[in-house]
Amino acid sequence: MEAIIEQLPAFSLVFVRVLAFFTTMPLFSYRTIPNQFKVGLAFFLALAIFPALDAPLMTVDGEYILLLLKEVMLGLAIGLIATIMLYAVQTAGMFLDISFGFLVANVVDPQTGAQSPLFGGYFYAFALLMLLAVNGHHLLLDGIYYSYSFVPIDQTGLAFGDEAVVTHVAEAFNQMFILAFQLAFPLVGSLFLVDLALGIMARAVPQMNVFVVGLPLKIAAGLPLLVVAIPGMFLAIQYLYEDMFHVSRGLLELLGEEQE
Repeated sequence: MEAIIEQLPAFSLVFVRVLAFFTTMPLFSYRTIPNQFKVGLAFFLALAIFPALDAPLMTVDGEYILLLLKEVMLGLAIGLIATIMLYAVQTAGMFLDISFGFLVANVVDPQTGAQSPLFGGYFYAFALLMLLAVNGHHLLLDGIYYSYSFVPIDQTGLAFGDEAVVTHVAEAFNQMFILAFQLAFPLVGSLFLVDLALGIMARAVPQMNVFVVGLPLKIAAGLPLLVVAIPGMFLAIQYLYEDMFHVSRGLLELLGEEQE
């Protein structure tokens, strides 16, 4: 019993990191998942991870508080950057909504509680189902365990202020928008040709109300194209998952570098 009490501070650090991961990580962080389930899953996952770490004995003092804050910041940062990469799907959906004219009809996303574009929510739901189908959630859980290889439990400092970390995060944002544009480009490019044809018609027939004709025309032309383009889009989403894991791993490696 005394040995368990001595290991409790170190176990609390593991539990806090896992719970912070679940707070921002894709799929595990949504409001539709009960908080009791998140806390319970984090506890049992920390219980499985802790024996493999060979954590040192710790005392609750000023340094321990710093370690606790470090674990919270690390878990939130890694989960957040993975979520940002996955939001490329919603951004691609927003590009499509702009082209289709659906951006005026945003809906509330029950997973996040925020407004989201129609196609963005549609693609994002399928992206999450695809993440489950390819066992991506297993890789996310593996990432929690292997994060201790890069940032040990007794490391007090994180390289948040390092230039390489800032550059890595900026490149992740840039990569997210590039992926979103690549996902949406086939349909956006096709609908741009429809806009071009409508512009020519407006010049040729000034009496025609292009705004009234254009919206149903773009929907009628875009939905069949969407059916054709969806398989290729979801094939590209698989590469998005790879980028998401690489970005998260790269951030862990950079944050694990001790500041001199």
